[in-house]
Amino acid sequence: MESKDKLFNKGFLSITLINFLVYLVYYLLMVIIAVVAQEKLGATLSQAGLASGIYVIGTLVARLYVGKKLEVLGRKQTLRVGIILYLITTLMYLYMPSIAILYVVRLLNGFFYGTVSTATNAIVTEYIPLSRRGEGINYYGLSTSLAAAIGPFLGMLLLHATSINFIVIMSSIILAFTVIGCFILNVNNMALNSDQRALADSWKINTFIDTKVVFIAAIAFIMGLAYSSVLSFLASYVETIDLVSISSFFFVVYALVITVTRPMAGRIFDRYGENSVMYPSYFFLAVGLFVLSITTSSWELLFSGALIGLGYGTFMSNGQAVALHLEKDISRIGVALSTYFVGLDLGIGVGPYLLGALRNFVDFKQMYLMTAALPIICAVLYKLFYKGAKTEERLPENGQHAA
Repeated sequence: MESKDKLFNKGFLSITLINFLVYLVYYLLMVIIAVVAQEKLGATLSQAGLASGIYVIGTLVARLYVGKKLEVLGRKQTLRVGIILYLITTLMYLYMPSIAILYVVRLLNGFFYGTVSTATNAIVTEYIPLSRRGEGINYYGLSTSLAAAIGPFLGMLLLHATSINFIVIMSSIILAFTVIGCFILNVNNMALNSDQRALADSWKINTFIDTKVVFIAAIAFIMGLAYSSVLSFLASYVETIDLVSISSFFFVVYALVITVTRPMAGRIFDRYGENSVMYPSYFFLAVGLFVLSITTSSWELLFSGALIGLGYGTFMSNGQAVALHLEKDISRIGVALSTYFVGLDLGIGVGPYLLGALRNFVDFKQMYLMTAALPIICAVLYKLFYKGAKTEERLPENGQHAA
């Protein structure tokens, strides 16, 4: 029988692999959709941008609704139905006669991606010992980070070497194996009492948003806003400073740093508390964006990538661990996690629009210098308003598992 403190158990490894494959397909398709919309459907730049962005709308709706209804619908059923529909809506990319159809497919695909990722984020908590929560969430978060590094690289490589249909079919095959994995994985549903079920069935705002997690979700929004400057404008920025040739290694360095440091950050979180990793994450992101704003050489660009990985990469997983730390009611885990990720996704989603508007008044260097202030603002807000939570075992009455 496995020790209750064993982290790398069969369930943890399985759900982490499933999460990696789900995110891999997400990133694989994300980087090629705008190109496909323009080249195959004759879309304008703004239409192509909407084709990419509408996916986020579907994801946000799913996070809010599925996060609230997860325990009522059942974790097992939500995961299995969600992954099947994620596969089906991915296959629908094979039929794209118009930009309007592409919008519909992207919206639906985003919704079911959000459904599956919301379910996996809750399910993994069942397999992480409470004493190793920070470490477990950081290892689990590696699956997302690796997918974020491999997916875009693979997508761009295949786009130039093959065709959109080949990429869609390959993505569908990956998801087909993931469907099998989701049906093999042992997932326990929650047994809710009448009060918990009534809360989940209510349409009050607090049933969609976990008020205990709102603050850390707001911090996640600002951090996501800062990081969106890198995702959206780095490709254009490196052209202005003549560093295009080395820029492809920026995210490689970012991913390598996260891979090496996340397990360590998780152990520090468990041993010394959340503040021991949250404050450094704000500091490193701020310094990373500052270095990016003054970059003139290859080593400075890659060094900024390492610092940004230490900052945003550390925050992303440990912010999730904080959200879990704050919500003691196990029946509300789905709502707590969806609240956190809504904040993060919104920051990444609206950032390009807000910073794009800012770019009308400042140059890239000034923009990155200004975004470097955002993590500092987060650190100040966190110091003033974050009250934390005691690390204690959840009470039995908060919810029990049922087969």
